[in-house]
Parts: sequence; C-alpha cells; structure tokens
Amino acid sequence: MNDYIICMDASGDIIREAAVENEIQFVPMEYSIGEEMRTSRGCESEELLKAFYDGQRGGDLTKTSQISPYMYEEYFKQFLEHGKSILYFCLSSGLSSTYQSAMLAAEALKEDYPDAEVVPVDTLAATGGIGLLVEKAVENRKNGMSIRENLESVRAVIPRLRHYFMVQDLMYLKRGGRVSAATAIVGSALNIKPILIVNEEGKLVNVDKKRGNKAAMSSLFASFKENYDPNVDTRIYICDSDAPELAQGLAEKIKEAAPGAAIRRTMLSPIIGAHTGPGMVAVILFGK
Repeated sequence: MNDYIICMDASGDIIREAAVENEIQFVPMEYSIGEEMRTSRGCESEELLKAFYDGQRGGDLTKTSQISPYMYEEYFKQFLEHGKSILYFCLSSGLSSTYQSAMLAAEALKEDYPDAEVVPVDTLAATGGIGLLVEKAVENRKNGMSIRENLESVRAVIPRLRHYFMVQDLMYLKRGGRVSAATAIVGSALNIKPILIVNEEGKLVNVDKKRGNKAAMSSLFASFKENYDPNVDTRIYICDSDAPELAQGLAEKIKEAAPGAAIRRTMLSPIIGAHTGPGMVAVILFGK
C-alpha cells in the first residue's frame, strides 16, 4: 500500500514548493526567543525568520524544548484514525532524543491502530539533510514503493549525506550542549569562523577554523567540490541563518562548478537556528 503520509521534524528544512506540492506534514516543535514561547510548524516565513535572527543579534536568548512520546502520540493519531500510516523523518539521534521518543510513541500506538503504522527514520541528519531525504522519499512513493520499501531505500543513502557548515560564534552551540566549552572558547577568538560537520554518527564535530567569512566560504566550496557525487543525487541544500549574501555567493560558485546541480536555498529553521546563532551557512549534499 502506497497511501501513506510523509512527515518530518519542524527542525528540518525543505523548500516550500516541495512541501506544499507533496503534502509534507511537519511535527510542531516549540522554541523561545527572550521570554516569548513560539511553535514552529515548518517552512516559516522569511519575515519571521529574519526577525528571529535579528532578535538573537540584539541579545535575545533562544531555546528549544524536546517533544515527549505523549505529544508524538497525540500528533500521529490524526492520521492513524483515517487509516494512514506515517513515514516520519526525525532529527539525528546524535543531536536530539526525537527519534527515541517517536519510537516509543510508535510502539504505544500499535495496539489501538493495528491497520496503520508509524515508521520513524533516524536520519542522522539536520536541516537540509532531512529535506534531501524527504525529497527522495517523495520520489520513492511516486514510484510505487511501500512504506517499508521506502524506509530501506532512504536508509541506504543516509551514509552518503554530507553536511558542511560555518557558524559565526560557537557559544550558541555550547549553550545547547552541542559542543564543549573548550571548543567554543577557541571558536570565539577574533574573526575565527569554525567549520563543522555532522559525522557518521549524526553528531556535530568541529573540523576546522578559518579567519574571516571569505576563507570560511572557500572551505565550504572546497568541501563541496571534493565530495559532491551527482550520480547519487544532484540536489544540494544551501541553508543560512540570515546570511543571504554569503549563501547566495556560495550558491553561485557551486552552480558555476556544477551546472547540473539542483540548488535549494532555504533559511534555517528556528529550531536549529536557536543553537547556531545568526550568520550560519551550510551546504548539504549526497557525497562520494
């Protein structure tokens, strides 16, 4: 049966056209900026995102909260009650407990909904990496794959995902417990731009540091050139937390080097942006 929902975290990034056309569902996630609590439901407006990152620049503290298994159960029921199974793409288990919570919810719902199922996918990815996997899952569904066939297909390409990104200040990642205090202190030196990856375990790793944005963008471009494999997929996500000039410059260099690349430009979800801060740029692709 191919009549199933494809769903993703609101922490993931996907171009709006793909989300709307293919009726991608988003699990809402809560975050705060200053004293204000908000709910992200995916594909936020550019105006809202710019205001969010401007708030960070102005000193507003930003935080996120975890989704409990009960909250997942309540969200998934709206589809299960109509006999719809759900293929759900979670934020990496190396960055969050969302996958574990979704698995607990899926198990708890089995008895009440024996004719449909929740199938969580540990993407080992973040931001546009989740978007790449969801776009591939959409193609698989259109090609007639069942939910379980689709699961195995996307799992097979997860090891080929590559995330390369630059942040302006590692102190945001330190606050969220994503990097150590020692790593954050080094990265906060004058005009030093840390370069990070998401490794094969789905965890953040600081792999390099560059002096200034120009050198950092050159590093991201070099990582693209070294790793891009169009035989796996030509789609590339370039995501930024309100750094449009840097992101567009990187996109233009990539398009010149790889004219056949299908570049997706998105602003970073506030769920991830709460932990990276403003000025981050990422290039995410399927690699060698």
